Amino acid sequence: MIEQVLHTLPQVLIDGLALGAVYAIVALGYTMVYGILELINFAHGEIFMTGAFVGTAILLTFSGLGWITSMPAIITLVLVLIVTSVLTGLLGMGIERVAYRPLRNAPKLITLITAIGISFLLQDLVRFITELKNGNYILTGPNLFNKQIGIEASSILSVFNDASVKSSFFIVLGVAIVMMITLDFFVNRTKWGMAMRAVAQDRETAALMTVNVNKVIALTFFIGSALGGATGVLFAVQYGTIDPYIGFILGLKAFTAAVLGGIGNIRGAMFGGILIGLLEMFAAANLPIVSHGVLGAEYKDVFAFAILIIVLIFKPEGLFGKVTVEKV
Repeated sequence: MIEQVLHTLPQVLIDGLALGAVYAIVALGYTMVYGILELINFAHGEIFMTGAFVGTAILLTFSGLGWITSMPAIITLVLVLIVTSVLTGLLGMGIERVAYRPLRNAPKLITLITAIGISFLLQDLVRFITELKNGNYILTGPNLFNKQIGIEASSILSVFNDASVKSSFFIVLGVAIVMMITLDFFVNRTKWGMAMRAVAQDRETAALMTVNVNKVIALTFFIGSALGGATGVLFAVQYGTIDPYIGFILGLKAFTAAVLGGIGNIRGAMFGGILIGLLEMFAAANLPIVSHGVLGAEYKDVFAFAILIIVLIFKPEGLFGKVTVEKV
């Protein structure tokens, strides 16, 4: 059995890193908003989904105009990522201004219900527009970075099976790493990042120290939503087919990753996302082997959430979270 598990390891690592990078960046949006407002923005998964649709629509427009064949694919992708990031960032700012800011001092349950309502609204709006334009709510984008590359893992160690990887894997992983490093630098090394950390620590005191709290919160939503939208484009490029419901379950898993790493901790969200992606792919490949066929690959979600429950039982603040002491 161990030998069979080792056979699948190279492919599991490749698929898990690609999926984990997506989870990690989406988890950043959850953890940034929670760190400042203590709000679980359940609409963030749908912002990711909206980004996937906006990016795919732009790519299809470029394809119809013949630009994809005339421009290098990487330049096309960069243009789409920039446009989609700006649009979804503005969408996130709009949601914060219209739906969350008026409820900032309301009980947290009300803002949570509002976030769920915004989630369903975005889901149905994207479905309506897609069906109106396409006749179907499932959208398939043009093939970019679709070349299959073989990796001879058996030549490294005979117990491994050979693996294959799409060229888009390197694009997704590379862009994800750049976005995560840039965000970490922005939050920890810039003046606006310092303002965000100050508002997260004590909103009232930060306001007394001339920090514009509303601007900082709006910027947080813009950055988190822009990253989520860009990740939606990467998801569409990697997996090809999208629908209005991809944001729901992926958003839940990204939120799980944020909680696993320590909600409110940016580096913890990154680590949690990668870990959840690897665990999910490991379970999908090996649960039938380990359980002797009793559990199929579809139980991978149960496996990932079971790991989360175990971690939170023994370390409720998450892997990188800090225990907060409430003063009374």
